[in-house]
Amino acid sequence: MKDRILTRHMDTTEEDWTLVISPRRGAFDVPIREVLAYRDLVTMLTKRNFVARYKQTILGPLWLIIQPLMTTGIFTIVFGEIANLSTDGIPQVLFYLSGVTCWTYFATTLTSTSNTFRENANLFGKVYFPRLIVPIATAVSNGLTLAVQLVLLLSVAAYMQLRQPIFDVQAQLLLLPLFVLIMAAAALGIGMAISSMTAKYRDLAYLVGFGVQLLMYATPVIYPLSAIPERYRTIAGLNPVAHVIEGFRHALFGTGTTSAGGVLYALASSLVVFTIGLLAFNQVERKFVDTI
Repeated sequence: MKDRILTRHMDTTEEDWTLVISPRRGAFDVPIREVLAYRDLVTMLTKRNFVARYKQTILGPLWLIIQPLMTTGIFTIVFGEIANLSTDGIPQVLFYLSGVTCWTYFATTLTSTSNTFRENANLFGKVYFPRLIVPIATAVSNGLTLAVQLVLLLSVAAYMQLRQPIFDVQAQLLLLPLFVLIMAAAALGIGMAISSMTAKYRDLAYLVGFGVQLLMYATPVIYPLSAIPERYRTIAGLNPVAHVIEGFRHALFGTGTTSAGGVLYALASSLVVFTIGLLAFNQVERKFVDTI
């Protein structure tokens, strides 16, 4: 008896099978066609994630604006006024708000994706659909949050620019979608790799939150790359998110330590990380129900 499940429409012949679900799939056999076929489910899960995040809250979606503003205010006081860290000539509010906006998307997507198997075990055990849809929906729903916070950032920048011109709008602004895609690829790749490991070793999940906090201090969120001593700057540059945030600020404000080489490195490394995470996720999803 073949190890597969066949589904078909009523009153059809064996040649009319429409779907074959088989556990015998190689690690490199990524179900791209199935993901495309279930694109409506991506939309539904994206809406569910976005709505559930602020359901039964007093302020609801207003937290999308309150959270980055409060974090920016704290960073401005602690790191800008008290610690007096450099901001590369960018007004402190814009410097910290841009860093918080980027980092929030990356950290939230990574953390949520790393819990894919644990948080959806019951759902995965009851119905079949390409498991890859869940992390994709996570990245898209967090992208909606990012879009709102980007509008907030651009609104604050426009207000400050009208009061006193501080920067020139440049063609690099068109690179913003590229930086978002790089962050999404890196976050999904790392998150899917961690999720694949936590399916068997649950204690690794407890290190994710701690690791993300440490990674923030190794990323130019509260300081620019130029503030890092020259002998350590190469090491800091190994972090692809560092180039993304620096490039993001440079695209918006025209200042920052960035280069085409750094952006290309961030793009290449994020694609490598995404590929590794995708293959690991694809390998584990076939049998995770037996181990989680």
